[in-house]
Amino acid sequence: MRTALGFRAHSGWAAMVAVAGMIDAPQLLERRRIVIADPNRPGSKQPYHAASELPFPEAEALVRMAIESARAMALEAISASVKTLRLQGHEVAGCGVLLGSGKTLPALERILASHALIHTAEGEMFRNALIWAAEEHRLPVTGVREKGIDPTSLKRIESLGKVIGPPWTQDQKYATVAALMALALH
Repeated sequence: MRTALGFRAHSGWAAMVAVAGMIDAPQLLERRRIVIADPNRPGSKQPYHAASELPFPEAEALVRMAIESARAMALEAISASVKTLRLQGHEVAGCGVLLGSGKTLPALERILASHALIHTAEGEMFRNALIWAAEEHRLPVTGVREKGIDPTSLKRIESLGKVIGPPWTQDQKYATVAALMALALH
């Protein structure tokens, strides 16, 4: 069965789903929370916040290490899911990732000088780690702007929560729609 992964990222973690089918008849194969920030590494959950308190060379190193760590953890989580799905006979055809506003970020020094940009950069960092890890698996990635999701699509999958039980939060719903969009495209 053809499947796709879907992700909605947060600071240090992401809601992940694996789905098959179409928006009118989705089948949820897996859902879980994946950790993409090393809890043993100080500042990894909010690296730009932590970096803003440091001299620039140290800040730059902290952000770089946080990006590398997030990528490694995302790769590990996606690898485990892809392996499990393949062992169950599923073909993982793509990946949907919820995106932010799409605003281009300035250089690190300017990011660290603005609390609003720090938040934006952290969101982008974790989303980009998921995208990078999916691409390492040669999974086509469909970026889905969260504000661009059709409310009708969310309504169509609403009843899925009654079938599968909790948790069926906004995170899982949005990730499911993104995964179904990726599956329809690939």
